[in-house]
Amino acid sequence: MRDSTQQKNFLLLPMKLVGKWRKWAIAILGLFIFFGMWRTGTNFVAEITTFFRIEMKQPEVNITTVIVEKIRGASELTTAIYTTETVVPTHQDRELMGTFQFRTKMLYIAYGEVEAGIDLSQLTTKNVKIVDNILYIQLPAPQILDANIDVTRSRIYDYDRGAFNLGPDVAAELQTLAQQTTLKKIVAGACEQGLLEEANDRAKLAITQLLNLAGHERVEVTTTPPYLKTCQ
Repeated sequence: MRDSTQQKNFLLLPMKLVGKWRKWAIAILGLFIFFGMWRTGTNFVAEITTFFRIEMKQPEVNITTVIVEKIRGASELTTAIYTTETVVPTHQDRELMGTFQFRTKMLYIAYGEVEAGIDLSQLTTKNVKIVDNILYIQLPAPQILDANIDVTRSRIYDYDRGAFNLGPDVAAELQTLAQQTTLKKIVAGACEQGLLEEANDRAKLAITQLLNLAGHERVEVTTTPPYLKTCQ
């Protein structure tokens, strides 16, 4: 029994020592504070407050990111539209007994529209820089954003199945073919008429005005030439 009591007291000894050291540490800290206040008065409190004070840094704004987001707000900038009305001839043949050939012909008047512009979602911070208080913007290349046939204004002008109507009755097929051919023709025609270059010029003006209204007085906007494959 005596051995167990001695063992228990031995185990409690470190805890008692820790408790005593804690009391001594508190007492020393108190003396330090009292001595500091006696020597420096209120300056000591100010120094302690300054030591533990957390300084807040001034918030910083990445101006190029803000500008990119502002321009992207316009999403797709449709800057030029090309419209045309064209007559598209189509036909389809049918042979009878390998000798006689009968042809069905259609003339389709198609009204088409092509929109060209800049996809501003492609703009990144790499396209924006500020040098000597001048804001430089490099726009992405113009694209064909949309090409469509206005079916409400388009119509079949003539549909002829030949003598005795022996040509194949393929009105729906020839109309679809005419519309597909028209889309290719109007895109090619729009490119030949300089639609993409016009889209670049108008986008440059629009972005310059947008940034001027946002408070950027000195703005230089440059465009990217259209890619060759855009019109192919």
